[in-house]
Amino acid sequence: MVLPILSVENIMLNQELTTKGEAIQLAGKFLVDRGYVQPEYVEKMLVREEMTSTYMGNFVAIPHGTDDAKKEVKESGIVIIQIPDGVDFGEGNIVKLVFGIAGKGDDHLGILSNIAIAVSEIQNVEKIIQATSQEEVLSFFEGVN
Repeated sequence: MVLPILSVENIMLNQELTTKGEAIQLAGKFLVDRGYVQPEYVEKMLVREEMTSTYMGNFVAIPHGTDDAKKEVKESGIVIIQIPDGVDFGEGNIVKLVFGIAGKGDDHLGILSNIAIAVSEIQNVEKIIQATSQEEVLSFFEGVN
């Protein structure tokens, strides 16, 4: 069975997290629970964050595994975690949307591109942060599947 890259089941609303480590671990566990990655992928996400921050600007972070974590990816997928009160990703960078991604082969490049387009406009980001349903969040990423 091929999983959709993004579906309503891949979206968590109204999370309250206090550290970027918690945010990355939650995104990783969500990817594991949804069947996209092996549990070992989560540790590689934390290693990747230590190498360089996945904070992208506009209240967005896109944590993902290191290059050698690709072997832990079962299917390409995205999970979205909405954190309305935000979490500090270091240096005063507040993140309110976490996009946990896993890409097989080069799939992640297209995934990243679609996310980048959707969140490049701060107005879109604000609407996603304020969304009250998973369907509402999903509507911003219709082209991702």
